[in-house]
Amino acid sequence: MSFEDDVDFSSAMAAFEAKHFARAAQMLSPFAQKGNAEAQHRLAIIYQNGLGMTRNDELAHKWMRAAAEQGHALAQHGLGFMYLEGECVEKNGEEAARWFQMAADQGMAGSLTTLAMMYEQGNGVEQNLEEARRLYKLAGFDDAV
Repeated sequence: MSFEDDVDFSSAMAAFEAKHFARAAQMLSPFAQKGNAEAQHRLAIIYQNGLGMTRNDELAHKWMRAAAEQGHALAQHGLGFMYLEGECVEKNGEEAARWFQMAADQGMAGSLTTLAMMYEQGNGVEQNLEEARRLYKLAGFDDAV
């Protein structure tokens, strides 16, 4: 990124943090289009929650997936929840587990915990209490299951 792009991106992130979501979306969009995973993730959050604009499930999923496919751990976690809850996409436990595993592999404790619960309940994966215990322990819970 050029210096001007750095300044523009910083301004876009500042607008997001200040909760000026419509402005942030407008400013983040060119960066998302160019493949900036953080911009894609922030846009997904804006569209998913209808922040400063009408909620748009299709765009929320598009941008969350784009960021997740680039290895953005928070986006992988967010995409996992989209599939787990059937939010913005059709509910799909197997797909949820796949994205949570990718985020967990990057050390996301929330993804480890969610994946452990999925194994404990047999939700989207075959029930496996031993795997659930292992994942809970990795997430920092010693007494689970």
